[in-house]
Amino acid sequence: MKSIRYTSSPLLASRTPVWRSKFIVAGLAVAFLGLTGRAAYVQVFDNAFFQKQGDQRVLRTLELPASRGRIFDRNGLLLASSVVAPSIWAIPEDVKADEGELRQLAKLLNMPLKDLQHKLGEEDRSFVWIKRQVDQSVAQQIAELKIAGIHQRKEYKRVYPEGAAAAHVVGFTDIENKGLEGVERSFDQRLAGREGSRRVIKDRLGRVVEEVGEEVPPVDGQDIQLSIDSKIQFFAYQKVRDAVVANKAKSGSVVVLDSVTGEVLALANYPSYAPDDRRHLTGAQLRNVALTDTFEPGSVMKPITVATALDLGRVTPQTLINTSPGSYQLDRYTVRDTHNYGTLTVSGVIQKSSNIGALKIAQRLSPKEMWNVYTALGYGRKPELDFPGAATGRLRPWKSWKPVEQATMAYGYGLSGSLFQMVHSYTALAHDGSVIPATLLRSTEGQSTPGLRVFSAKTASEVRKMLHLVTGPGGTGQLAQTVGYSVGGKTGTARKQQGKGYAAHKYRAWFVGIAPIEQPRIIVGVMVDEPSNGTYYGGTVAAPVFSDVVQQTLRIKGVPPDMAVKPEILTQKVEESF
Repeated sequence: MKSIRYTSSPLLASRTPVWRSKFIVAGLAVAFLGLTGRAAYVQVFDNAFFQKQGDQRVLRTLELPASRGRIFDRNGLLLASSVVAPSIWAIPEDVKADEGELRQLAKLLNMPLKDLQHKLGEEDRSFVWIKRQVDQSVAQQIAELKIAGIHQRKEYKRVYPEGAAAAHVVGFTDIENKGLEGVERSFDQRLAGREGSRRVIKDRLGRVVEEVGEEVPPVDGQDIQLSIDSKIQFFAYQKVRDAVVANKAKSGSVVVLDSVTGEVLALANYPSYAPDDRRHLTGAQLRNVALTDTFEPGSVMKPITVATALDLGRVTPQTLINTSPGSYQLDRYTVRDTHNYGTLTVSGVIQKSSNIGALKIAQRLSPKEMWNVYTALGYGRKPELDFPGAATGRLRPWKSWKPVEQATMAYGYGLSGSLFQMVHSYTALAHDGSVIPATLLRSTEGQSTPGLRVFSAKTASEVRKMLHLVTGPGGTGQLAQTVGYSVGGKTGTARKQQGKGYAAHKYRAWFVGIAPIEQPRIIVGVMVDEPSNGTYYGGTVAAPVFSDVVQQTLRIKGVPPDMAVKPEILTQKVEESF
């Protein structure tokens, strides 16, 4: 084969133009300058964007959860606390497990295998929650499976030792530990604390490679001590539950208030719910009836009307009021008593619960005088209580009252309030004429709370004696008597409002009273909604619950008995005015 002499190639022998080499060198120089400029732009002039993109791929902020504050009762017993409950999450694209391992995982999490597979097959391949807040023992068993791509995060969940008995007071939180109901909601900021954080670099498998910057430690939430006594709360819950069941009622509530300090000792409702297991929770169970439901207070207002007239000097306890013949015509309306009581003293008007007597006493007052007292006692105003959902009730301005409206308000119709408002208004009678602020937080034991003066101490004492007559022979609340303690109070029975009128066979029965009479320590209110087992009077449905709760509460508080004899409870049929 003939050899080729490359040095004699015509292509190599031809002269290359000078401009071509200069062009190539210039092109290389321009390219180098472009790369240099781009490098300067990326690394010096505008590196924030690229740094951010890099950080998004490897830099992570890990939240360090704070432990939510605990809730205690007045004696230091636990009502709510947080326990460690790890949450299980996954990086679906990294999960390496066969069906057997997934089946084990699903069994530990108490979830169907198909649900687990569905979660791992979601569009987001970088993160998915498998199950929030599992028991530590379960989390430990999951960790022992060592399934790639399955991770855990330390979290806390709330537990409520008192369960349904204190549910409407304590409330509950959501999965993120944010308060949704009750004390958990109203004191959420104090209880929640502040989460901490730390910055780390992670690899693609989610492993921490390096910590970046300083760690911000979490700040745990503050503990809160309530005024609630868990023993009184549990007993009140049991008694109202039994009353609702026995009377085939819709619901029931009990409020116990310390008449010296204004502390709420118990606030119980039935039906209730388990705060840490709300899978089958209904609206009826959730409603805090004692605070959210308003109704016409009925005969509970008669002592308030009488106290107003006594304080203004319009009547005395011995003033005679003619209630014959048991009915009274006012404009085109007829007001009736259950019996023709004839002529009664003012004390007798309370004892017999006479509607006619109450309206005739109110006729000696001006609408403004009555309105001032009702407003001072809290009617028509939202309770000043650190609690969500408390109802305002209704009390129209006095200038718009007609004579018949003033008359009906004297015995509790034409205005509305909650059971809590009724109980709280009686602090003016129990606290020597001053209405004191109510609180859900523990205060100094035995320390008297100053309040707003509404009546004189003499007037309050006289009305308490009248209330005591209600529970004695001839009164409408004889079943409210207790062994060893003097009590006084007022029954109430009213048809429920329905549309623009009243339902024919639906009633509310309640009793609000004070004990002991001479030196009051507590005020107790009981309400039973729609009793339907043959009786619906406050004196027969609510008064027995009042009796049990008062006796147990005073014993728990160590109040010595002020009566040496057993109560004389008559077995005659109890009747009362509506």
